Amino acid sequence: MTTRVRRALLSVSNQQGVVALARGLASQGVELLSTSGTARALQAAGVSVRRVSELTGSPELLGGRVKTLHPAIHAGLLARRHDPAQMDELKRHGLVPIDLVAVNLYPFERALEADCALEAALEQIDIGGETLLRAAAKNFPDVVVLVDPADYEGVVGQLNARGDLALSARRELARKAFAQVTRYNAAIARYFDPDPLPQTWSVVVDKTQALRYGENPQQRSALYGGTLDQLWGKGLSYTNVLDLEAAWRTVASASRPAVAIVKHATPCGVAQGRSPRLAFERALAGDAQSAFGGVVGVNRAVGLALAQQLVSHFFEAVVAPDFSEAALATLKTKKNVRLVRAPQQHSTVASKTTSWGTLVQTTLPQAPFRLRVVTQKPLSKDQRRGLRFAWQVVQQVKSNAIVLVKDGATVGIGAGQMSRVDAVFIALEKAKGRARGAVLASDGFFPFPDGVELAAAAGVAAIVQPGGSIRDREVIRAADRHGLAMGLTSQRVFRHG
Repeated sequence: MTTRVRRALLSVSNQQGVVALARGLASQGVELLSTSGTARALQAAGVSVRRVSELTGSPELLGGRVKTLHPAIHAGLLARRHDPAQMDELKRHGLVPIDLVAVNLYPFERALEADCALEAALEQIDIGGETLLRAAAKNFPDVVVLVDPADYEGVVGQLNARGDLALSARRELARKAFAQVTRYNAAIARYFDPDPLPQTWSVVVDKTQALRYGENPQQRSALYGGTLDQLWGKGLSYTNVLDLEAAWRTVASASRPAVAIVKHATPCGVAQGRSPRLAFERALAGDAQSAFGGVVGVNRAVGLALAQQLVSHFFEAVVAPDFSEAALATLKTKKNVRLVRAPQQHSTVASKTTSWGTLVQTTLPQAPFRLRVVTQKPLSKDQRRGLRFAWQVVQQVKSNAIVLVKDGATVGIGAGQMSRVDAVFIALEKAKGRARGAVLASDGFFPFPDGVELAAAAGVAAIVQPGGSIRDREVIRAADRHGLAMGLTSQRVFRHG
């Protein structure tokens, strides 16, 4: 059994919809209470409202810092309506129940976005509003709590239709209130500890999209705290989103038109070209067999020429900054492809849940390309250019990772292997004869000379790797014996999972 709404307290920083809410409640005979700013807005709109200070007998204090922190307010919210002793206690003290609260908190996060000074930020920490929300939500069977203006119209409609609000609806509104308070306090905690790896990992995000399934159809999945701007296609799965992220991350920082084709969150073909269409053709040629059913990332808007190429193949999804109208019309002839606009921002941290707790790390930035040539043979200008591109790509490939590049396109990728020499072997197998004259990037050091010797036998001309092995001298001597050029970056770029 729930309680009819006879008295409501409205105190909002965001006044969107509050006048309509007040009028809807007043039309049902609900007495309206309000604090200074909200009261002025309602009175200016011709809505009759009683000031909270009249109920409490206490003026607003400290420039408005203290308005609703009073027993007359919180006893009215927390009293259990079906407990005769508590209701009698209210009457003995001349207090009245409050049956609905509409509150939204000071815009603390918006103030931080404006990079305001400490004193101004502190003033945006809401005390009374948060306390009202917690009290009302705790007593939700008896008190309706509204924190989201989007809920005002629906609540008024339900009250009009049945004179009350169902317990399930009250519970959902209470959940939203507690979630809002939790998110608000998490933002404040982050303000006081801005380290990307803070002492307390407090992240509160809303579910923004239910996904079709997880890594497998029997698993449930959802996206939290972000939005996918999907322009076309059936719903996305967990693995689709991972592949879209990998595809976009691979090409996003390229200065020239670039295309990546990704399978299982790992690039199988990446290329640059004079146009997105040419880059796509070269990326596809890198490993056309593996590309089937992959996800395509493009760092330029997709035009008609590229779209006509894409529809000739089967891909799960395409992510790009934009799509021309002609490209959209062409791509929409394929029912099974999803089209997604690229995100505007990238997260600066990554997290993963384990059996021991949550692992958090800063995301891998694009490592600067600073080479120290350690072989007798120097690097040519073209080789440096190729190694720079190979180094960018290898950072997006699961470790152990080897990437072979020729003329601005990958010709072989060895990914996720338990030994580095096996990764070299797979990359060379993918490349076949195209390895001759290619350059090679390794995301970690060579622990033994065997990987270098295998590459040299296939005709690889130059290598970039971090270095740092206790056998670096042996590895460098092997490169010298085979006439290879080699540069060290002194920076490992593993992508473990």
